[in-house]
Amino acid sequence: MRAVVQRVSEARVEVDGRTVAEIGRGLLVLLGVESGDSAEDALYISRKIAFLRIFPSPDGMKESDRSVKDTGGSVLIVPQFTLLGDVRKGNRPSFTRSEEPGKAREVVEFVARKVEEEGIPVSVGAFQEHMHVHLVNDGPYTVLLDSKKTF
Repeated sequence: MRAVVQRVSEARVEVDGRTVAEIGRGLLVLLGVESGDSAEDALYISRKIAFLRIFPSPDGMKESDRSVKDTGGSVLIVPQFTLLGDVRKGNRPSFTRSEEPGKAREVVEFVARKVEEEGIPVSVGAFQEHMHVHLVNDGPYTVLLDSKKTF
């Protein structure tokens, strides 16, 4: 499972000109589910989302001191199978490693529930829709997560 986590002042997802999900200050998470991802992968990602310390301390002295949970922020999860795109051969991405949509939806919803269980409000983007993702990146501060790799 892969995630691109961005600290945001605000973010929203639009489909056909209407807002389907939005948050204020918090984290925008682009989430890609790989075929064969386990419950352990989903738990790893959900814990990282909830407890990543990428918000500044209240006094502003430390840039990476508090989590989204600590700050009372929200999380917007956007399903994005293209994070699993493989471009090592040629210039057209291959998405053979991406989970099929029905299973991916279940995994994304599981991750969202686990983050919510930590007391963090969560919104989820649309599945199998053309989305417009609007965000105000705060920092910018972006972190890559991969449940199968250590960077």
